[in-house]
Amino acid sequence: MTRFQEAIGLGLVLGVIHGLTTPAWSVPVVPNFTQGSMTSHTETTQRITETINSMDYNTGYQYSSTGSGVEPVGGTISPTTGSTNVTINGVNSSWTGVTETPTFRQTTPGAAFQFSETYSGPGLSNHTIIQRETEVTSVTDTTSIFQQ
Repeated sequence: MTRFQEAIGLGLVLGVIHGLTTPAWSVPVVPNFTQGSMTSHTETTQRITETINSMDYNTGYQYSSTGSGVEPVGGTISPTTGSTNVTINGVNSSWTGVTETPTFRQTTPGAAFQFSETYSGPGLSNHTIIQRETEVTSVTDTTSIFQQ
């Protein structure tokens, strides 16, 4: 190694040592603006889908019979009742309903008569399905103003 190379190597070593021992001075950061503003815009959309399933049930039965010129066979005007089991959309239900209506005959064969019989049994009387979708959009605009 030549003297010149030794001098350069020694200079590098001294320079590194000097750099390690020199204190670091910080310079404060000062903003160079006087005023400004920032604006943000946010939109949120929410979609709600719902199904309303409403079922109305008759929990009993209604039976009526009326007339003139007729009479019940066997003397009774009450219907025979029994249990009715129904499954609708996976829902099991049981009600008491009419299984046999009374029998009527004319009191005077060939004469004028009137007879009416009505029956409304238990079970599902009305099924309403409402499906609706609601969309709600929320918009937020924000402006920030700042000064030095």
